[in-house]
Amino acid sequence: KAIQAKANRGDSEAQFQLGILHVKGLNGPSNLVQAYKWLNLAALRGNGEAKRLRTEISDVMSRAEISEAQRQAREWVSTH
Repeated sequence: KAIQAKANRGDSEAQFQLGILHVKGLNGPSNLVQAYKWLNLAALRGNGEAKRLRTEISDVMSRAEISEAQRQAREWVSTH
């Protein structure tokens, strides 16, 4: 998909939108780990709304889920 391609190129707005898609589960079931990962990447690029939503969803995630999402975000940064 176009949004995924843009997110993979580092477009913070696309990363934010992808995070929202994963929160809402519009492309399947909700996946908070993937949502947090993409929101984290957008937040790292200065997207304030991504920071807010990332904090909001972290309240309903386990520490293990947050750690996994952070690991995936670090991995993404190291490969892109």
